Amino acid sequence: MELIFATNNLHKLHEVKEKLRLSNSNIQVVSLSEIGFLQDIPETGTTLQANALQKAQTIYDFCGKNCFADDTGLEIEALNGEPGVYSARYAEMICRGVARNAPTFDDNISLVLSKLHGKTNRKACFKTVIALFWNGKIHYFEGRIDGEITTEKHGVEGFGYDPIFRPDGYQETFAELPLEIKNRISHRGRAVDELVKFLSEP
Repeated sequence: MELIFATNNLHKLHEVKEKLRLSNSNIQVVSLSEIGFLQDIPETGTTLQANALQKAQTIYDFCGKNCFADDTGLEIEALNGEPGVYSARYAEMICRGVARNAPTFDDNISLVLSKLHGKTNRKACFKTVIALFWNGKIHYFEGRIDGEITTEKHGVEGFGYDPIFRPDGYQETFAELPLEIKNRISHRGRAVDELVKFLSEP
């Protein structure tokens, strides 16, 4: 079955496609470029669920086909849950007055590390919420993984905050782990597992 993934993030698209391939699912993920949707999708919600719904709703309104979207946040205990829903835009304050449109994830990482400087509590978790439009009805799926923020970047794989997030039970950051392992244990991987389970039900 075909299912549109409402994201412009090629890293997310690759992760989900690889996750479904390894799970032997019959779901075929279709990208936004394949349906001719080339605009940016708004993300103005104040929760992960609201953002996931907004993105999925945008694509469902565009094509009327089964689709899903996700939103992910990094929540750091010592920062009162920041950056949370604003994870992708956390360092906007750094970029104000700078000749570029948006902060990079290197900026976001630098801000997190500077705010945690000298703090011994480095507990954090990643959360993902998936919103699925299926036969005109909305369904939600969630995934979470706990871990800690390292004091510096490690690894070159993955994207986003992966170089500074070390999941519980591992010595490596997400950016050091093979994609197969990351997909098995990650927040997004767990949410996709719930999505696949739902779609596999008779």
